[in-house]
Amino acid sequence: MNSSMIGKIEKAHRYAHEPERIRFSSFEATFRGGHDDYVVHLNNGEWRCSCHTFESHVVGTCSHIMAMQQILGASLADDAKYYGAEATAAAG
Repeated sequence: MNSSMIGKIEKAHRYAHEPERIRFSSFEATFRGGHDDYVVHLNNGEWRCSCHTFESHVVGTCSHIMAMQQILGASLADDAKYYGAEATAAAG
């Protein structure tokens, strides 16, 4: 392996320990829930989930989205980190 690639690998390891460098603006993931698989989307700070709870409640979130927010944490823009009362509390 050449020294240039070794330097890139070392840099990648450093970056992997600094998730705040990354900002997700959109993605789609399959979330294996307790009863079924659900598709979770993030697009420009707006979350969507294919689960019944998300579709039937006006809260605008569900356990799958909240789990993704915790997992991705520092890699999310501020407007995608929280929903509802949590967003208000975080902003204030």
